[in-house]
Amino acid sequence: MTPTEYLLQESQAEYKHEYRNGEIQAMAGASRKHNVIVANLIYLLQQCLRSKACEVYPSDLRVLIPACRRYVYPDVVVVCGEQLWERYKGTENLLNPTVIIEVTSESTSEYDHTEKLACYQTIESLKTYLLVSSTQVFVEKLEKNEQNEWIYTTAFPDNERIMVGECELLLAEIYHKVIFEESN
Repeated sequence: MTPTEYLLQESQAEYKHEYRNGEIQAMAGASRKHNVIVANLIYLLQQCLRSKACEVYPSDLRVLIPACRRYVYPDVVVVCGEQLWERYKGTENLLNPTVIIEVTSESTSEYDHTEKLACYQTIESLKTYLLVSSTQVFVEKLEKNEQNEWIYTTAFPDNERIMVGECELLLAEIYHKVIFEESN
């Protein structure tokens, strides 16, 4: 399928699909934990960035990754400064995200850590890629430094925090109202 055929189909679809170099992949529904984490992240980032020239978008915003020929729906996207868009028949695809956050699950973790990571790293404007686990309190951050090198850091329980640009996010706030089942 060509990108044009995909965009036309997606503009009329009831459900979201990602485009992966000619292949169409249906997007599965998300768990309660996943949705609570995404809502918390959007709230925290909105509060931090409200006086900045940045916008925070939920998972219905599609991002185009030209180098990989992919259209994807990240869980959370932040774009600061001028926003660049590819427009097609009333749809908009962001070209220059600053921050991308994926909330990982058992079924998405490998893809988010491998193929998606490699594609996201080709986006010149991207400064931070955050992987937030929905199965435990654990956040991974890849951040591009001045030399365009990706630096990897992690944060995990209790009062740990992680910086996303100028925003300091406490893990307790990211995981607010998320309940993990006890394992035996």
